[in-house]
Amino acid sequence: MIAMPHLARKTGTLLTPLMLGGLMLGAAVLGLSAMARDAAANPLGLAQNGSGGLEVESDNGIEWRRNEQILIARGNAVAKRGSSRVDADELQALYRDRDGNSEIYRIIAVGNVKLSSDTDVAVGDRAVYDIDEAVVVLTGDNLKYSTPNETLTARDSLEYWETERVAVARGDAVAVSEDRTLRGDVLTARFEAGSDGANELRRIDGQGNVNIRTVTEFVVGDQGVYDAKTGIATLIGSVKITRGENQLNGDRAVVDLNTGISRLTADGNGDGKTRVRGLLVPQKDENNSPADAGTGN
Repeated sequence: MIAMPHLARKTGTLLTPLMLGGLMLGAAVLGLSAMARDAAANPLGLAQNGSGGLEVESDNGIEWRRNEQILIARGNAVAKRGSSRVDADELQALYRDRDGNSEIYRIIAVGNVKLSSDTDVAVGDRAVYDIDEAVVVLTGDNLKYSTPNETLTARDSLEYWETERVAVARGDAVAVSEDRTLRGDVLTARFEAGSDGANELRRIDGQGNVNIRTVTEFVVGDQGVYDAKTGIATLIGSVKITRGENQLNGDRAVVDLNTGISRLTADGNGDGKTRVRGLLVPQKDENNSPADAGTGN
């Protein structure tokens, strides 16, 4: 670990000795050590990416609450490490003493929060970044996590787990991958490292009111799994497939989003107790409607 640098105090702002000139430019800079993990570079990986200390900047200086072991940066505050950064109106860095060094273990970001890397971006009103667990939780309005190919939005909270490369959207969650849209109460997007280290979507798990829309059909189920590699989504539990006015009900649906073909099955052992049921509404022929039947002479 890198020890906390000597701090000079001036008008309530904490500065490293070599950065005093930064105050004239309206910025204060402070370097602290943060826990690092031996892992491949990870988008949004503030707890993993890069080596050395965590750099904190702000327009309005940094307040040091020594007894509480908190650093507070206000005004266009930024925390950077490697290619990852957190921007917010205010950043609070909680640190602890370990083996004679000062180590940041949690960052709280408030107001216009943006986490970003070279490829990924996550936004919200508030974020709590647990450096120990390598997980960040965003809350507030307009929660969104974007990769070059996917977008994940939520109403209640949005989580990103660095080590597992997992994003969790809770509350009216929506995942858009290219031209495909999945919805559910909770969506869990699982990524894997691509050849350049960027996140590539592997699968999405959905819980509660999961639905998928294709060009011709609307499929609803209690739970669902979307395999991004095959383009196939599987929904189970009270499944309904709706096409126009026609509807099929069953226990399990397999939807091929590449071909638009859906297959509905019932979970049974052939005893006839569980069956697929459907309501098929015939198209009306206005030129030969039932009202005209039997009236010709």
